[in-house]
Amino acid sequence: MKLLIFVDSHGNKKIMRRLKSLSKKVDLVICAGDFTVMEKNMNKILKDLNEFYSPVLMVPGNHEDEIELGKLCEKFENIIYIHKGAHHFEDYVFLGYGGGGFSEADPDFKRISENFFKNEIKGKKRSILVLHGPPHGTKVDMINNGYAGDKNFRKFIDESQPHLVVCGHLHENVGKKDKIGRTLIINPGPKGVIVEI
Repeated sequence: MKLLIFVDSHGNKKIMRRLKSLSKKVDLVICAGDFTVMEKNMNKILKDLNEFYSPVLMVPGNHEDEIELGKLCEKFENIIYIHKGAHHFEDYVFLGYGGGGFSEADPDFKRISENFFKNEIKGKKRSILVLHGPPHGTKVDMINNGYAGDKNFRKFIDESQPHLVVCGHLHENVGKKDKIGRTLIINPGPKGVIVEI
């Protein structure tokens, strides 16, 4: 399966045109949030995403309100809102948790991962975790010789070993990759990356 993954496009029209063209080459598109600047033109950008050639799985970033985005996504048949939820596709389960990106340990994620995500991945060969903020202690969260990622994200990845983690938020780390055990972690940035899983 081929995925087009992107994050932090912040309403850039040129980038959106490029992503739409790339969506012809993949099975699914994953947006890890911050596709707007403080929700400016959010409905218009969602309309554009809805016209992509492959279904778009989405979580909010810190620039999108999770409730408002969830309501808007319901209007579009090609957009699947996975924030605090899961989507099954072929042999994979896609787990989503967006927003934030500023906490060292998100208690809401801890609760959801322990009570929902772990049940969703039981018996599944492969899971993919879509976050907005990065996990702690990796190349994707290194800033000024320190780590800015979330420790609860890291704990879940350490224990569950998803096949892939897509995240962003830290623009300084666009294009960086790392591994936690067998889990590949990617900050694909706004221009997007095609990955085969």
